[in-house]
Amino acid sequence: MSMKIAILGRQKDTSNYEKYVAKLPAVPVTTLSPGTLSSCDALILPGGGDITPAFFGEINTASRNIDTELDILQFQAIDYALRLSLPILGICKGMQVINVAFGGTITQDLPTASRHRYENGDQYHKTLISESSCLHELYGREMTVNSAHHQGAARLGNDLLAIQWCPDDGCVEALIHERLPILGLQWHPERLDAAVSGVDGSPVLSLLSAWIYAFRERL
Repeated sequence: MSMKIAILGRQKDTSNYEKYVAKLPAVPVTTLSPGTLSSCDALILPGGGDITPAFFGEINTASRNIDTELDILQFQAIDYALRLSLPILGICKGMQVINVAFGGTITQDLPTASRHRYENGDQYHKTLISESSCLHELYGREMTVNSAHHQGAARLGNDLLAIQWCPDDGCVEALIHERLPILGLQWHPERLDAAVSGVDGSPVLSLLSAWIYAFRERL
């Protein structure tokens, strides 16, 4: 039985993620309906604009490209995926949505934002990875990542652990749930250029696939 992975986003913005998922191989299911997860094996929350600050208890001081309707649907999708025990992968904004969903907050404009994005295109920079994490098993202690964000995780949500960070400013580059198959990446594995970084995003897909099969074995 082939895997089906839901991408909770607007189809005009998700082509890179669909191509990424198809490498597994798996069937990408781009949707705005959280109920679609009932026929899928995992959830991906893609990158995009900024989260509506009211969802983490703040007024808007520096957030932009807000899509409140999409925020709500993505929070609902997380709830649904948790009820179904589905693995969740959040990328860029998707990581921040995970953090907020578990009670965390967001820095609306990083003082060091220029380290994490170019005006047009990805910024590549060094990161460090926790030696006790699943990400360390995939990439080792040091990794060059690609990012394009001006916000970052501030207070981490309940039961979330930071497992990767930028050594220059401490910005969280990846987080994971202590017990559940939930991974958030501030960088973009779907377009990570191996010629620049020395690695690509395929190990993340392998991890997601392993989580999916582990869940199927429990059924």
